[in-house]
Amino acid sequence: MTAAPSQAHPAPGVVLSTDLPGVETYVRGKVRDVYDLDYHLLIVATDRISAFDVVLPTGIPDKGRVLTQLSTFWFEAIHNLCPSHWVASDLDQIQDVLTALGIRAPDALLAGRSMLVARTRALPVECVVRGYLDGSAWKEYLATQSVCGIPLPQGLKQGSRLPEPIFTPAAKAKTGHDENITHAQMSRLVEPGIMKQMIEKSLAVYRFAAEYAEPRGILVADAKFEFGIFQEGLVMIDECLTPDSSRFWDAGRWKPGGPQVGFDKQFVRDYLDRTGWNHEPPGPALPAEVVEQTSARYREIFTRLTDYDLE
Repeated sequence: MTAAPSQAHPAPGVVLSTDLPGVETYVRGKVRDVYDLDYHLLIVATDRISAFDVVLPTGIPDKGRVLTQLSTFWFEAIHNLCPSHWVASDLDQIQDVLTALGIRAPDALLAGRSMLVARTRALPVECVVRGYLDGSAWKEYLATQSVCGIPLPQGLKQGSRLPEPIFTPAAKAKTGHDENITHAQMSRLVEPGIMKQMIEKSLAVYRFAAEYAEPRGILVADAKFEFGIFQEGLVMIDECLTPDSSRFWDAGRWKPGGPQVGFDKQFVRDYLDRTGWNHEPPGPALPAEVVEQTSARYREIFTRLTDYDLE
């Protein structure tokens, strides 16, 4: 995992790191701090932001709260399609569990950005479903006319809608970029029966989300899902359909042939590319206007998808 950099003077209310006295951090990821609570894990989403697998020194106000509350929204919405590791996001329930374990944590640290989840055995494949052509898939299409070994029609443009959503797996990397792989390569990493379920559930959840979002003026261009095994069953883990793990585009301004207007961290990636940064650590600080516009995009996608304001 990439360690989070320090920021001398983060904006008021921005959380760049967390610490629960007396509890060891199970994993400190690019964005989330995960704490071991024996049977459960506590996931606290910070306001850190990463780009090109590098954690930037500047936090984004409200980002962690959007990730947690939007994941909670989707985990509840898709429960009948795919169970998840989610147990609770209610602060009182989380504090009851912590109190029972003799752990004291300030409400201000956890409120709106923490999630209690079941401990699972994570599977080593990221499940990406693409309904539109962009990102690494667009680059691969230009070179091979296919994505992850799946042939695509000729003449597609950046941002084109695909004839149907495709499942494009990636192998998780402990450091650096995840690597797109074929279905045959995935079958060597995951047991065939589990692989079949991962594909079916990923496509079902993507289609459900895309159909839900489009009447709200949002196109779900692609989405990344992760899975684990809990009590011998397959469950979705990590996050679900957030601006960090999905591309959300403005349906009213969608026009194939170039980059799209979106509500995700692609806005930050595009800014960083304009600066000429070489994508190697340390990452550059973000100017105030980029921070403000990124935070606004995260809050807007939350409201447009859920129909209520961020808590």
